[in-house]
Amino acid sequence: MLFAKKIAPSCAYCRRGKAVSPETILCRKKGVTTADGSCGWFRYDPLKRVPPRPVAPDFSRFDDADFTL
Repeated sequence: MLFAKKIAPSCAYCRRGKAVSPETILCRKKGVTTADGSCGWFRYDPLKRVPPRPVAPDFSRFDDADFTL
């Protein structure tokens, strides 16, 4: 869920952080931190969170007979 009530704090999607690189975040309160770090000043920003990619469907278990009428 993107808007869960209990979200695990992470500097990668904190309102006060700015991404410098994929692993490094520049925080207004703590300075340079890692993306998986967090602190007491954490404020969730849902627009910074990147959801996981959906799993590609596996059609290998079907054959042509499954797709004919």
